[in-house]
Amino acid sequence: MLDNNVSLHGKTVLVTGAAGFIGANLVKRLFAGYADIRIVGIDSITDYYDVNIKYGRLREIEELGRDWTFVKGSIADRDLLEKVFTDHAPAVVVNLAAQAGVRYSITNPDSYVESNLIGFYNILEACRHHEVEHLVYASSSSVYGSNKKVPYSTDDKVDNPVSLYAATKKSNELMAHAYSKLYNIPSTGLRFFTVYGPAGRPDMAYFGFTDKLRAGKTIRIFNYGNCMRDFTYVDDIVEGVVRVMEHAPEKRTGEDGLPEPPYMVYNIGNNSPENLLDFVTILQEELIAAKVLPADYDFEAHKQLVPMQPGDVPVTYADTAPLERDFGFKPSTPLREGLRRFAQWYASFYGTV
Repeated sequence: MLDNNVSLHGKTVLVTGAAGFIGANLVKRLFAGYADIRIVGIDSITDYYDVNIKYGRLREIEELGRDWTFVKGSIADRDLLEKVFTDHAPAVVVNLAAQAGVRYSITNPDSYVESNLIGFYNILEACRHHEVEHLVYASSSSVYGSNKKVPYSTDDKVDNPVSLYAATKKSNELMAHAYSKLYNIPSTGLRFFTVYGPAGRPDMAYFGFTDKLRAGKTIRIFNYGNCMRDFTYVDDIVEGVVRVMEHAPEKRTGEDGLPEPPYMVYNIGNNSPENLLDFVTILQEELIAAKVLPADYDFEAHKQLVPMQPGDVPVTYADTAPLERDFGFKPSTPLREGLRRFAQWYASFYGTV
């Protein structure tokens, strides 16, 4: 295991995408773990999905009564970002702001270029001009694209993206590597695998399936159900992020007398892919248990097996050995337990019981 070389105690941390699913959970986890931490959150709160969920997450943070500052705005706004760095001087930056979603990138490419490329460039520039101890940023399992070898390893070539979203995330890794090399900025990229849990993104399968089933609509299961996903519970993702935050890649000088890039990339996944049909079965059982759906709900009448869709891949499967080796951590929340917590949250949030 690596020794921590970044202390979060008494530090200011900037979390971009702070009203997002992972971002809000990270903020709450940091406040729970560090009594004297200061956190600045920034989020543009787009209407990509229900903003009530985003504002609900922010309320939960505000109710903690901690040293919390929220800035509504986009990381694509360079002047705003410069002001945030100047006013608050964050020691650690966690960039979770991004336009998410594979399918949305097929029809709305502009938003991905603005947030995922221009926005991330602005983050890198700010970290360059305001010396930070560690930049941690979200990448994605989608960078593995059409790779056939599983489990996916960070040593694998990732030159075959099948969506613009995936291409922007790989671009983030390349940009971070260049800035780490040129300006000696310690950076760590995290490839997240199919994150789920309470108050998640409504465009994710488990959430969308629930909405449709509750409305009596038919859910479409792609690739005729022959998909495997490495579902990772949000608390496991967040725990991995926190551990990574506390160790920045070491600054070293190479044989040429120039700095070697202090740069790393890790997978954070459950290392246990689940068949999509099994996933749907567990979800429906937990939705019934939470009384989101009636006990006699006819699922077979509301399921349709369909071909693979553009931009999708049949399998995601994380090799998490480097994460375990360096940080002594591996996601471990069972799928049923995670879906149970989601179903219970859904019942409470939407008042279905």
